[in-house]
Amino acid sequence: MQDPLNATMQIAAHGLRAQSTRLRVVSENLANAQSTGTTPGSDPYRRKMISFTNEFDRLVQANLVRVGDIGRDPEPFQRVHNPGHPAADTDGYVKLPNVNPLLELADMREANRTFEANLEVMKQARTMTMRIIDLMRSGS
Repeated sequence: MQDPLNATMQIAAHGLRAQSTRLRVVSENLANAQSTGTTPGSDPYRRKMISFTNEFDRLVQANLVRVGDIGRDPEPFQRVHNPGHPAADTDGYVKLPNVNPLLELADMREANRTFEANLEVMKQARTMTMRIIDLMRSGS
């Protein structure tokens, strides 16, 4: 059986990695919120979505979060009439990305808070480990 504090740090580390990936995906979505196609009738940037899975780790004896899949949002694109745009179709409509910046910012805030919570768990586990080491040194 693994040390509970070390297991706690492993669980938090997996959470940090997962939220870091989530922040990267959200940032990519925000960066491409206005990225239209480049040829007439072409599709614009399609929003990416991340999903997580739990995986039991026998060494840690706990479920660890992992990035399950980074897929594409099937929501339809909004169309606006802009006949002068290079991506306009024959009717003069341009497809816009299916990225909602407000939704992305909310997702970014949640991911950031979850990242910070996992980081705090790691700090606390490290502090407790150091206290145990100090107690062992002073007791001998």
